[in-house]
Amino acid sequence: MTPRIGIDLGGTKIEGVAIDAAGVLLARERVATPRDRYDETIAAIAGLVGRLERGAGGRAAVGVGMPGAVSPATGLIKNANSTWLNGRRFAEDLGAALARPVRVANDADCFALSEATDGAAAGAPTVFGVILGTGTGGGVVVRQRLVAGPNAVAGEWGHNPLPWPRDDERPGPACYCGRSGCIETFLSGPAVAREYAAAARPADAGAPDAAAIAARAAAGEALAEAVLVRYEDRLARGLATIINVLDPHVIVLGGGVSNLARLYANVPAHWPSLVFGDRHVATRLVPAAHGDSSGVRGAAWLWPVDEASEGAGG
Repeated sequence: MTPRIGIDLGGTKIEGVAIDAAGVLLARERVATPRDRYDETIAAIAGLVGRLERGAGGRAAVGVGMPGAVSPATGLIKNANSTWLNGRRFAEDLGAALARPVRVANDADCFALSEATDGAAAGAPTVFGVILGTGTGGGVVVRQRLVAGPNAVAGEWGHNPLPWPRDDERPGPACYCGRSGCIETFLSGPAVAREYAAAARPADAGAPDAAAIAARAAAGEALAEAVLVRYEDRLARGLATIINVLDPHVIVLGGGVSNLARLYANVPAHWPSLVFGDRHVATRLVPAAHGDSSGVRGAAWLWPVDEASEGAGG
């Protein structure tokens, strides 16, 4: 069977894996990202693919995950924080360098696809994948196929307003997208640290991250516990709107904040009062099975088994 290569293109590193038809890892490698140098980025990925193919034992189909998207209107990259990619025909240029078609998707979409294919939500008909990290993103997968949408923004729940805001949550923090009160400004990892630091008296110069705040809460610190209780309530509100619209069978959490084990019991406990119509909410909330590897594995799964030969140029 034709192997598949997944590439996770980040701002500081490029990671690649090769997997077989069963998802078994055949090869893995990381290289530094040539920041601000587009042609060198293409060359670095092409070189990485070549080495991974040697480890996989054959020509492979290639998928790339990145923190941006291909505009359906123009075919150009948009919204990438690796800004030297924006406005470029990245998929076509990389495809030309590799002499085969290349599929490109948002990294949160790749995470969702990975977990829906052979991860924590394997076999579920509908899956919503959530990234709770430096930002807050998401992806939608239906029957192991990624839902892209005509605007390439399916799953971008982080830039909706926080649902049912309380008086002290209005208008909300400013977001880089130009609006205020976006879900991302309340639920990202930096948002948790910022809320804790602002509430500390005196201000906590150490600005502990979510893991450190959770450790303080477990040790009995009242402020840390209060910050996490507010976070869980906000996350429950944000995800309740997803359930009301999409009604996924499984919601999978990834990113640094997803490592807080208490989320998986405390957040669903809020849902019966938030989800429309029924006191019993059957949606499962689970942590990612593949952890930090989900994004790069999902990039490989952009080529399903029955399409991998086509992707390899066969």
